[in-house]
Amino acid sequence: MTMTAQGAPRVARDADVVTITMTRPQRRNALSREHLQQLLDAVTEAGGSDAAGIVLAAEGPVFSAGHDFADVAGSSLPEVRSLLQLCTELMQTLQEVPQVVVARVHALATAAGCQLVASCDLAVAAESAGFAAPGGKGGWFCHTPMVAIARNVGRKRAMELALTGDVIDARTALDWGLVNRVVPDAELDDAVADLVRRATRGSRASKAWGKQTMYAQLDRPERDAYTTAVEVMAAASQLPGAREGMAAFLEKRHPVWPD
Repeated sequence: MTMTAQGAPRVARDADVVTITMTRPQRRNALSREHLQQLLDAVTEAGGSDAAGIVLAAEGPVFSAGHDFADVAGSSLPEVRSLLQLCTELMQTLQEVPQVVVARVHALATAAGCQLVASCDLAVAAESAGFAAPGGKGGWFCHTPMVAIARNVGRKRAMELALTGDVIDARTALDWGLVNRVVPDAELDDAVADLVRRATRGSRASKAWGKQTMYAQLDRPERDAYTTAVEVMAAASQLPGAREGMAAFLEKRHPVWPD
Protein backbone atom coordinates (compact mmCIF):
# COMPACT_ATOMS: atom_id res chain seq x y z
CA MET A 1 0.00 0.00 0.00
CA THR A 2 1.43 3.38 -1.01
CA MET A 3 -0.23 6.80 -0.74
CA THR A 4 1.14 10.22 -1.66
CA ALA A 5 0.03 13.64 -2.82
CA GLN A 6 1.93 16.66 -4.07
CA GLY A 7 4.38 17.62 -1.32
CA ALA A 8 2.71 15.28 1.16
CA PRO A 9 4.56 12.53 3.00
CA ARG A 10 4.66 9.21 1.17
CA VAL A 11 2.91 6.52 3.20
CA ALA A 12 3.63 2.88 2.43
CA ARG A 13 2.80 -0.29 4.31
CA ASP A 14 4.86 -3.46 4.12
CA ALA A 15 3.42 -6.30 6.21
CA ASP A 16 3.04 -4.90 9.76
CA VAL A 17 5.11 -1.74 9.30
CA VAL A 18 3.95 1.65 7.98
CA THR A 19 6.69 3.93 6.64
CA ILE A 20 6.00 7.66 6.50
CA THR A 21 8.53 9.47 4.30
CA MET A 22 8.92 13.23 4.08
CA THR A 23 9.19 14.21 0.41
CA ARG A 24 10.10 17.91 0.34
CA PRO A 25 13.82 17.66 -0.50
CA GLN A 26 13.79 21.00 -2.31
CA ARG A 27 12.72 22.60 0.99
CA ARG A 28 15.08 20.44 3.10
CA ASN A 29 11.94 18.75 4.46
CA ALA A 30 11.16 21.90 6.42
CA LEU A 31 8.17 21.58 8.72
CA SER A 32 5.76 24.09 7.26
CA ARG A 33 2.31 24.35 8.79
CA GLU A 34 0.92 22.32 5.89
CA HIS A 35 3.60 19.65 6.22
CA LEU A 36 3.15 19.40 9.98
CA GLN A 37 -0.56 18.80 9.46
CA GLN A 38 0.15 16.22 6.77
CA LEU A 39 2.57 14.38 9.07
CA LEU A 40 0.11 14.55 11.96
CA ASP A 41 -2.64 13.12 9.76
CA ALA A 42 -0.37 10.32 8.50
CA VAL A 43 0.84 9.37 11.99
CA THR A 44 -2.70 9.49 13.38
CA GLU A 45 -4.01 7.26 10.59
CA ALA A 46 -1.17 4.78 11.02
CA GLY A 47 -1.73 4.85 14.77
CA GLY A 48 -5.36 3.84 14.26
CA SER A 49 -4.43 0.89 12.05
CA ASP A 50 -3.49 -2.65 13.00
CA ALA A 51 0.17 -2.04 12.10
CA ALA A 52 2.79 -3.03 14.67
CA GLY A 53 5.39 -0.40 13.82
CA ILE A 54 5.84 3.02 12.20
CA VAL A 55 9.04 4.22 10.54
CA LEU A 56 9.55 7.97 10.08
CA ALA A 57 11.89 8.65 7.17
CA ALA A 58 12.83 11.35 4.67
CA GLU A 59 14.35 11.72 1.23
CA GLY A 60 16.82 14.23 -0.09
CA PRO A 61 20.06 15.70 1.30
CA VAL A 62 18.55 16.65 4.69
CA PHE A 63 16.34 14.63 7.05
CA SER A 64 14.60 17.81 8.20
CA ALA A 65 15.74 21.39 8.69
CA GLY A 66 12.99 22.11 11.22
CA HIS A 67 10.45 24.89 11.04
CA ASP A 68 9.96 26.64 7.71
CA PHE A 69 10.88 30.27 8.39
CA ALA A 70 8.53 31.30 5.59
CA ASP A 71 5.70 30.38 7.98
CA VAL A 72 7.18 32.44 10.80
CA ALA A 73 8.73 35.60 9.35
CA GLY A 74 6.23 38.44 9.69
CA SER A 75 3.65 36.28 11.47
CA SER A 76 1.79 37.52 14.53
CA LEU A 77 2.27 36.07 18.00
CA PRO A 78 -1.02 34.08 17.84
CA GLU A 79 -0.05 32.68 14.44
CA VAL A 80 3.37 31.52 15.64
CA ARG A 81 1.87 30.12 18.84
CA SER A 82 -0.63 28.13 16.75
CA LEU A 83 2.17 26.78 14.57
CA LEU A 84 4.18 25.64 17.58
CA GLN A 85 1.10 24.06 19.15
CA LEU A 86 0.54 22.07 15.95
CA CYS A 87 4.16 20.94 16.01
CA THR A 88 3.81 19.93 19.65
CA GLU A 89 0.70 17.92 18.82
CA LEU A 90 2.67 15.98 16.20
CA MET A 91 5.51 15.25 18.64
CA GLN A 92 3.13 14.09 21.34
CA THR A 93 1.15 11.96 18.89
CA LEU A 94 4.33 10.08 17.95
CA GLN A 95 4.52 9.03 21.59
CA GLU A 96 0.80 8.45 22.08
CA VAL A 97 0.17 6.05 19.19
CA PRO A 98 0.29 2.40 20.28
CA GLN A 99 2.86 1.39 17.66
CA VAL A 100 6.61 1.43 18.08
CA VAL A 101 7.87 4.51 16.18
CA VAL A 102 11.41 4.40 14.74
CA ALA A 103 13.19 7.35 13.13
CA ARG A 104 15.29 6.48 10.07
CA VAL A 105 17.81 9.33 10.00
CA HIS A 106 19.86 9.35 6.82
CA ALA A 107 21.16 12.93 6.97
CA LEU A 108 21.19 16.19 8.92
CA ALA A 109 18.35 16.78 11.41
CA THR A 110 18.18 20.28 12.88
CA ALA A 111 15.91 22.21 15.25
CA ALA A 112 12.36 20.78 15.00
CA GLY A 113 13.81 18.12 12.70
CA CYS A 114 16.03 17.00 15.56
CA GLN A 115 12.97 17.26 17.81
CA LEU A 116 11.24 14.77 15.51
CA VAL A 117 14.05 12.28 16.05
CA ALA A 118 14.02 12.84 19.81
CA SER A 119 10.23 12.36 19.92
CA CYS A 120 10.30 8.94 18.26
CA ASP A 121 10.56 5.89 20.51
CA LEU A 122 13.73 4.68 18.80
CA ALA A 123 16.14 6.05 16.21
CA VAL A 124 18.70 4.61 13.80
CA ALA A 125 21.16 6.96 12.12
CA ALA A 126 23.46 6.64 9.15
CA GLU A 127 27.09 7.54 9.76
CA SER A 128 26.67 10.64 7.59
CA ALA A 129 23.80 12.01 9.71
CA GLY A 130 24.18 15.03 11.97
CA PHE A 131 22.09 16.69 14.66
CA ALA A 132 21.77 20.28 15.84
CA ALA A 133 19.64 22.83 17.64
CA PRO A 134 21.01 25.86 15.75
CA GLY A 135 18.82 28.53 17.32
CA GLY A 136 21.46 29.08 19.99
CA LYS A 137 23.78 30.71 17.49
CA GLY A 138 20.99 32.61 15.74
CA GLY A 139 18.13 34.83 16.71
CA TRP A 140 15.37 32.33 17.53
CA PHE A 141 16.36 29.94 20.32
CA CYS A 142 15.20 26.31 19.98
CA HIS A 143 12.86 26.39 22.98
CA THR A 144 10.38 23.71 21.91
CA PRO A 145 12.87 21.36 20.20
CA MET A 146 14.89 21.28 23.42
CA VAL A 147 11.92 19.89 25.37
CA ALA A 148 12.29 16.59 23.53
CA ILE A 149 16.05 16.73 22.96
CA ALA A 150 16.87 17.41 26.63
CA ARG A 151 14.81 14.42 27.70
CA ASN A 152 17.05 12.24 25.53
CA VAL A 153 20.53 13.56 26.23
CA GLY A 154 20.58 15.00 29.75
CA ARG A 155 21.07 18.52 31.09
CA LYS A 156 24.71 19.41 30.34
CA ARG A 157 24.69 17.93 26.84
CA ALA A 158 21.35 19.57 26.12
CA MET A 159 22.82 22.89 27.20
CA GLU A 160 25.78 22.41 24.88
CA LEU A 161 23.51 21.65 21.94
CA ALA A 162 21.18 24.53 22.73
CA LEU A 163 23.76 27.21 23.53
CA THR A 164 26.35 26.49 20.85
CA GLY A 165 23.98 25.51 18.06
CA ASP A 166 26.76 23.29 16.71
CA VAL A 167 26.16 20.08 14.76
CA ILE A 168 27.10 16.83 16.47
CA ASP A 169 27.89 13.80 14.33
CA ALA A 170 26.02 10.51 14.47
CA ARG A 171 28.57 8.79 16.72
CA THR A 172 28.33 11.62 19.24
CA ALA A 173 24.52 11.45 19.07
CA LEU A 174 24.79 7.73 19.87
CA ASP A 175 27.10 8.39 22.81
CA TRP A 176 24.78 11.11 24.10
CA GLY A 177 21.65 8.94 23.83
CA LEU A 178 19.85 10.73 21.01
CA VAL A 179 19.87 7.64 18.75
CA ASN A 180 19.99 3.89 19.37
CA ARG A 181 22.20 2.76 16.50
CA VAL A 182 24.65 4.22 14.01
CA VAL A 183 25.45 2.22 10.90
CA PRO A 184 27.16 2.73 7.54
CA ASP A 185 24.86 4.55 5.14
CA ALA A 186 24.39 1.48 2.94
CA GLU A 187 23.21 -0.57 5.93
CA LEU A 188 20.61 1.92 7.21
CA ASP A 189 17.49 0.20 5.86
CA ASP A 190 18.58 -3.21 7.12
CA ALA A 191 19.37 -1.80 10.56
CA VAL A 192 16.00 -0.04 10.77
CA ALA A 193 14.16 -3.21 9.71
CA ASP A 194 16.07 -5.28 12.27
CA LEU A 195 15.30 -2.89 15.13
CA VAL A 196 11.64 -2.64 14.14
CA ARG A 197 11.39 -6.42 13.99
CA ARG A 198 12.89 -6.88 17.44
CA ALA A 199 10.94 -4.00 18.99
CA THR A 200 7.54 -5.17 17.71
CA ARG A 201 7.66 -8.87 18.66
CA GLY A 202 5.40 -10.05 21.45
CA SER A 203 1.95 -8.93 22.55
CA ARG A 204 0.94 -5.69 20.85
CA ALA A 205 -1.55 -4.72 23.54
CA SER A 206 1.04 -5.24 26.26
CA LYS A 207 3.64 -3.24 24.35
CA ALA A 208 1.24 -0.37 23.64
CA TRP A 209 0.35 -0.06 27.30
CA GLY A 210 4.01 -0.37 28.21
CA LYS A 211 5.00 2.45 25.87
CA GLN A 212 2.29 4.72 27.25
CA THR A 213 3.32 4.01 30.85
CA MET A 214 7.02 4.54 30.12
CA TYR A 215 6.33 8.06 28.92
CA ALA A 216 3.96 8.70 31.83
CA GLN A 217 6.52 7.79 34.49
CA LEU A 218 9.84 8.90 33.00
CA ASP A 219 9.69 12.51 34.14
CA ARG A 220 8.02 11.92 37.49
CA PRO A 221 9.78 11.65 40.85
CA GLU A 222 10.77 8.05 41.59
CA ARG A 223 8.08 7.49 44.23
CA ASP A 224 5.33 8.73 41.89
CA ALA A 225 6.80 6.75 39.01
CA TYR A 226 6.65 3.54 41.04
CA THR A 227 3.06 4.26 42.08
CA THR A 228 2.07 4.56 38.43
CA ALA A 229 4.12 1.56 37.30
CA VAL A 230 2.85 -0.75 40.05
CA GLU A 231 -0.80 -0.09 39.25
CA VAL A 232 -0.36 -0.44 35.50
CA MET A 233 1.84 -3.54 35.73
CA ALA A 234 -0.63 -5.23 38.08
CA ALA A 235 -3.52 -4.49 35.74
CA ALA A 236 -1.47 -5.55 32.70
CA SER A 237 -0.93 -8.99 34.24
CA GLN A 238 -4.58 -9.68 33.41
CA LEU A 239 -4.17 -9.03 29.69
CA PRO A 240 -4.51 -12.07 27.41
CA GLY A 241 -1.00 -11.47 26.10
CA ALA A 242 0.50 -11.48 29.59
CA ARG A 243 -1.31 -14.67 30.51
CA GLU A 244 -0.24 -16.36 27.29
CA GLY A 245 3.37 -15.25 27.71
CA MET A 246 3.60 -16.61 31.25
CA ALA A 247 1.81 -19.85 30.33
CA ALA A 248 4.15 -20.42 27.39
CA PHE A 249 7.19 -19.85 29.60
CA LEU A 250 5.95 -22.24 32.26
CA GLU A 251 4.93 -24.85 29.68
CA LYS A 252 8.23 -24.44 27.79
CA ARG A 253 6.61 -23.66 24.43
CA HIS A 254 6.50 -20.79 21.97
CA PRO A 255 3.75 -18.28 22.77
CA VAL A 256 0.77 -17.77 20.46
CA TRP A 257 -0.08 -14.10 20.81
CA PRO A 258 -3.80 -13.27 20.82
CA ASP A 259 -3.22 -9.77 19.41
